[in-house]
Amino acid sequence: MGRADARRAQRHGSRRAVKSGGIRRLFTWRKLLGTAFGICLLGMGAFAVLYMVVQVPAGNAQAKLQANVYKYSDGKLLARTGEVNREIVSLAEVPKDVQRTFVAAENKSFYDDHGVDFKGTARGLINTVSGKGKQGGSTITQQYVKNYYLDADQTVTRKLKELVISLKVDQKRSKSEILAGYINTSYYGRGAYGIQAAAQAYYGKDAKDLDVTEGAYLAALLQAPSQYDWAVATPNGKALVKERWNYVLDNMVDQHWLDAGARQGMKFKVPQTPKPTQGLSGQKGYIVNAARAAVQKQENITDAQFDAGGWTITVNIDRKKQQELEKSVKTKLTDKLDTKGRKLDQDVQAGAASVNPKTGAVVALYGGRGLTEHWTSNATRRDYQPASTFKPIILAAALDQESQTQDNQRITASTRYDGTSKRPVKGSDVAFAPENEDDADYGQVTVQTAMNKSINSVFAQMGVDVGMDRVMQTAGKLGMDVKGLPAVPAQTLGSMGASPMEMAGIYATLDNHGKKVTPQIVKSAQKQGESPIKLPDAIGDQVIKRQAADSVTSVLTGVVDDGTAHQAVRNAEGLADQQIAGKTGTSDDNKSAWFTGYTPDLVTSVGLFGEAAFTRNDDSGKKVQASSQVPLKGAGGGGRVNGGGFPAEIWADFTAQAMGEPGKFDLDTDMGAAVAPPPDTSSPSPTTSPSDEASPSKRPSSPPPSSDPPKETQSPASSPPPSPSGDPSTDLPTDPSTEPGPTNTAELPVKPGDNGLSGDNSVTR
Repeated sequence: MGRADARRAQRHGSRRAVKSGGIRRLFTWRKLLGTAFGICLLGMGAFAVLYMVVQVPAGNAQAKLQANVYKYSDGKLLARTGEVNREIVSLAEVPKDVQRTFVAAENKSFYDDHGVDFKGTARGLINTVSGKGKQGGSTITQQYVKNYYLDADQTVTRKLKELVISLKVDQKRSKSEILAGYINTSYYGRGAYGIQAAAQAYYGKDAKDLDVTEGAYLAALLQAPSQYDWAVATPNGKALVKERWNYVLDNMVDQHWLDAGARQGMKFKVPQTPKPTQGLSGQKGYIVNAARAAVQKQENITDAQFDAGGWTITVNIDRKKQQELEKSVKTKLTDKLDTKGRKLDQDVQAGAASVNPKTGAVVALYGGRGLTEHWTSNATRRDYQPASTFKPIILAAALDQESQTQDNQRITASTRYDGTSKRPVKGSDVAFAPENEDDADYGQVTVQTAMNKSINSVFAQMGVDVGMDRVMQTAGKLGMDVKGLPAVPAQTLGSMGASPMEMAGIYATLDNHGKKVTPQIVKSAQKQGESPIKLPDAIGDQVIKRQAADSVTSVLTGVVDDGTAHQAVRNAEGLADQQIAGKTGTSDDNKSAWFTGYTPDLVTSVGLFGEAAFTRNDDSGKKVQASSQVPLKGAGGGGRVNGGGFPAEIWADFTAQAMGEPGKFDLDTDMGAAVAPPPDTSSPSPTTSPSDEASPSKRPSSPPPSSDPPKETQSPASSPPPSPSGDPSTDLPTDPSTEPGPTNTAELPVKPGDNGLSGDNSVTR
């Protein structure tokens, strides 16, 4: 290397050294440490300023509590709720171990901390700023500050105020004062604020008389009062609250507040049945609870936020129709029950929901005997089978999908099936051979006749022909909650759970020509000083083809004119000239009985449910727990309680009064409608008859139902009435057991009791 090269290399090295040294001088550890220290000082200074500026405000929780007002659709007052249910008690009135359950549940370090969980608060601030949620740890002191001094809004400003006020409150007040304030201001559900009201609401005793197991439940409740209320909790909710109950007691053992041996012997005490808020007895309570739940769900607000008051809620309930529904249940059911002379009659629970198919408005609702006697609303409960009221959904799926039989015949109202009882279905991966009601064999029958007589074997085969996955998809589109339900042939019997409100919505969608109808209890809702809330649309998209929906309606007129609902509905005063579509249903073991029917402007679903009124032994000596499902058979002094009995009679009596002027269905279908035979007023009461879906040989003296294919060019609006004289030459249909036609079945072997769902071939109709 020459001298020139050496000099150039030396200059380049010097420049690199200068550059490297400059970077080191710019980012020295001293400067980094100084910057971090400066930021800390700045933060501390800002917090010091905040600490001096933010003062502990006067408690304002009481002043914010207001009443909530509910009105009927016409603006008349329905109910006024929301008055504070609270009685302040001193900490000395609460047993020491009960006090500790709240500390064990919420803040084990409560007695030693300074009132703030900095890590939890920082996590909450980060979550709030980043939009990842509103959760974040809080001490008992912070929760008390939120309850008494602030509000539940999850904002950065509110959280910083909570932090400062909590520190100051912890300095100025004793731990006993803070704990007393916390348990007296917290919301426990059932309208109860404070531990004294909660003790009365859940255990019917004063706070001073609570034991540690009861205290642990009340402490567990604070995490989710609605979800953990034992009376209304789902099975998952009950599991969660018991898990938290155990968590509380185990924490007490860890903190040496509870003896481990005593802990092992403790058992969970089920809280008492809720007592309604004053003024909410009878049907008012069910309506108010349904409206409240709808608003809370729509606005995503807690019980405590809602009960802070200020809401004015107008429901869609029509006062006159509501009164008529209540009267119909009384005259057609409860007046006929002898709850003192027949203990079985105490087990009968009725539920109903009536919907305007054009608007989705719930115009009447019957939830049971009243909140004072039955907390659960029978109008919205989903734990009983809808039975054969599910059959129209199968037909809707078949028509909408343009499905074919196993013999490649298009499924219509005139398609013929084999109605033999316990006939194995063809084409299913799961063996299934359902029994018809009374094990009746019908031979070759049309779909129309099968719907009229509710023949299980026909619709089991139809479900397989359509594809059970498609049947369940159609059920979901029409409004049934099918999440998690297996798509197996046994579902054709309506073996899932459903509520009268749910079934009313499904049939309203059929009545609305296939456009989705979601029943809506709330007409409008507004909190004082705010804009009205935006309600979801009750009328949705076209979920099945109009002709499919209208064709189902056409077929369902046959159930009323010539089927299982004929006696109860057509013999009712005021319905002779009204076109009506509907379906009866009676579940396996007669634990539920249904009639869901509709006119062009009103859809009503009525369900009867067998629910044990008290714990007892049945005829076989087996113990029956209170509130468990039991058969209805024998209620009212008769035999089996069928869908064509009490439910159809309630429906008919109510509809005759509520429907207004008779109307006609506007149907787009070429399937026509079944022609009804002359009414037989001498037949025995369907309530006490052996079956409302009997075989032809067991029917009363009226002519056998029509099984001839409906006239293809007629709709219900244009179908000719039956001959006044009942002339056999013009009206007498053929016996369905002799109908000719190809079979649509296969002789698949079936294991006894194997139906693909519950291990037995349930009988529904």
